[in-house]
Amino acid sequence: MSSGRVKNMVIDLEQTSGVDVEAGIAKWENFPASYMSHHGAACCEIAREWITGMDFSQLNAGHPLTGPRWLRKLFKWGPSKWPMHWCEAVQEKTLDCGALGALSHEMYLARGVRSFPAQFILEFNDVSTRHWTETWGAAGSCAPWISEGLIYHEGCAVAVDENEIKLWDATATWWINPKQFGGYAGLLAVRVFDQQSATPGVFTWGEHRIPANTWHKVERAKADFAPKAAPKTRRKRAPRAKKIAEPAAIA
Repeated sequence: MSSGRVKNMVIDLEQTSGVDVEAGIAKWENFPASYMSHHGAACCEIAREWITGMDFSQLNAGHPLTGPRWLRKLFKWGPSKWPMHWCEAVQEKTLDCGALGALSHEMYLARGVRSFPAQFILEFNDVSTRHWTETWGAAGSCAPWISEGLIYHEGCAVAVDENEIKLWDATATWWINPKQFGGYAGLLAVRVFDQQSATPGVFTWGEHRIPANTWHKVERAKADFAPKAAPKTRRKRAPRAKKIAEPAAIA
């Protein structure tokens, strides 16, 4: 449930983060992925058709994998009440990461893209988590998605090949980089749900292999910021001195 774009990112080069990822996984082990409920009536059907129609309009014949960034222009990020129905979502001005992720997932499916609900565990500092706890409390909501420097977050995973996926953060409106270095807003764990296959397999995300339907700790990339050797410059040859013909001797 991060609040969007991160302006200042701190990279933990020594991988000395003190957060307990295992404790976060245990806390959110039984958290289901968010989804849009349907009343089974025209109210939700009309709302669903409106959302998907708006998405096709915004896509404007673009690539089906284009991130639906228009959602964040329509909805602010903040507390939401659950369960949430389609007809309720379209009337809101504020949606949390679960609702934004669920809507993005549904839009990709409507585009004909294989999409999967995805859950993330991210690392943030005390200042951010304290602010979000106060914001949720002021709205009359609790914040079970915050715990000891960790936050639970949602988005979706879309297939770009057979089992190769990209992870879409619907709140921050960006594709999550498979190369993670830890630190502020770093991705520590991910779970991708695959209810479509009889025998769920393993997803490929960059260099990562993520088994379906289970939390997977994200291995950090090796930091290699050594300066590259400057190309050798060729020494210019000094221009040759022109020979000046000696004057002929006078007899």
